[in-house]
Amino acid sequence: MNNGVKVNVGEVTTILRGSNVGDLIFALLLRLSLFATATLSYAQSADYDEEGDLAILASNENARMHYQRLTSPLRSKSALWQGLESVIEALPNDSDDYRRLEKLVLEKSAAQLQSQVSQGTLSYEEITRFFIARIHAIETDDERYLNAIISLNPLAVDAARAADDERKAGKAVPPDSLFGLPILLKDNVGFEGLPTTAGAAALAANYSRDAFVTGRLKANGVIILGKANLSEWAYFFCTGCPSGYSALGGQTLNPYGRLEFNTGGSSAGSGAAIAGGFAVAAVGTETSGSILSPSSANSLVGLKPTTGSLSRTGVVPISSTLDTVGPMARTVRDAVALFNAMTGFDRADTAMPRLTEDLTLLVRDADLSGVRLGFPVALASEPLIVAAVAKLEEAGAVVVPVEFSPPDLYEEVQFMGAEMVRDLAEYLKQFASDGVAIQTLRDLQAYNLENRSERAPYGQALVDQMVDFESFFQSDAQAGAGEIARLKQLVVSEVGGYLNGLFSQHNLDALVRINNSGASAGAFANYPALTIPAGYRESGQPVGITFYAPSFQEQRLVDIGLTLEASGAIRQPPANY
Repeated sequence: MNNGVKVNVGEVTTILRGSNVGDLIFALLLRLSLFATATLSYAQSADYDEEGDLAILASNENARMHYQRLTSPLRSKSALWQGLESVIEALPNDSDDYRRLEKLVLEKSAAQLQSQVSQGTLSYEEITRFFIARIHAIETDDERYLNAIISLNPLAVDAARAADDERKAGKAVPPDSLFGLPILLKDNVGFEGLPTTAGAAALAANYSRDAFVTGRLKANGVIILGKANLSEWAYFFCTGCPSGYSALGGQTLNPYGRLEFNTGGSSAGSGAAIAGGFAVAAVGTETSGSILSPSSANSLVGLKPTTGSLSRTGVVPISSTLDTVGPMARTVRDAVALFNAMTGFDRADTAMPRLTEDLTLLVRDADLSGVRLGFPVALASEPLIVAAVAKLEEAGAVVVPVEFSPPDLYEEVQFMGAEMVRDLAEYLKQFASDGVAIQTLRDLQAYNLENRSERAPYGQALVDQMVDFESFFQSDAQAGAGEIARLKQLVVSEVGGYLNGLFSQHNLDALVRINNSGASAGAFANYPALTIPAGYRESGQPVGITFYAPSFQEQRLVDIGLTLEASGAIRQPPANY
């Protein structure tokens, strides 16, 4: 017989395949013995003082950083390492081999890593083993942990070894490719074998199938290292709560200032993990600012594509009108490589019919002569942004002073909530595994109230609001659909229309902003955006310069980003990482 037997061990599901039951039992006993004999530290130390760190945070001038808790109340960090104990024990961070790999791998781009693999200096397996060992070393360190990871793939090393075998067999690998290299998925993106949780206790057992983009990554030989933490339910869950917190992952911290600077949200784990050197790149998602915010907060490149350029099938949704997947990386080239590895036409995605041409992005020498950059006059007080724009002007761009004051409508939140009522119900119906008990937002509300202090310590105000709309929608589906249409028409015409009008009035090719400012207008106009590091304030806090362009003009943004990146290294790694 040749059956696939699913064995649940702790919170990790592994598929064991064997020729007979005896082989399966032996494999399971071997796995259990590894758990029992592990000797390294797999969590914070016994004398770790979380209350001391919380007291420091309580004095932060940013009220959003007055956290109630740091570690997850529902999941021990030791669960991260299940199935990976032998990998970690074989590469302790004080060993010569670890230090050798650190010099070869840390802060290296995809092209640099591929070059070393082609020369025989490195293997994909060694790269993957290093990142797992590094994640363990940092996430079990009381002074450096980031809470950036929710789960790790116990089969990642096997996948990397298979990539090595392909390369040895003669596979041609382009210089900038992510083939064989480890990346992280935000934990609202489906990956078969690990739960897709959105950080929520209610989805802890959601062993969904691969998202469409995950399938594309695997088809292109990219190694899925694991899942990154996030603001729970992609930050559409509570109001006034900190970004980067989830019940299952705890509070994500910023490596540039763990107890000083916000991580941004909702792709907080993706941002902190790549800034902290946990993988080559990461997949984030954005509805309105959730790639741009953590990328700029963690001194990264983040590309928020046009909705409709990358599939969202298999991604826990907020709004089918606004949601998009996108890359987060240390360089523009790596972000381009990750974007390209996810492209593909998905008929199941309602936004994909907009796709009229091949959206593969290019790394090239760009000519910015005559490119018109809208520069909001209020940014004249931001010296890092001014300096970056001056470099683009030297490269031939035309700087056009503009006023930027888009409308801020309460209906924006109403619209996103109304769409989440509809779209989450559809996701749970199509993708949620049998272990997920909730089917509606009312189910989620009730589930969290059973243990509010652990499942929703900051409340669930947005869930409460959505439950009201859900009741209205269920009582009269036609009226509910009509209300969604009304809200969409309002916010798209008012908020998105403002940005369209600004571009038309000044004949702009792109608009300059800082960090995630302008994300709402960009979302409702369906404009792609690219943020790249612009430098650091005197406090050490990262600042990003962000560009918006009309729909499906990602290549224009990449050209701008590459030109600015080539003008001189701006990004610096965090000092303690």
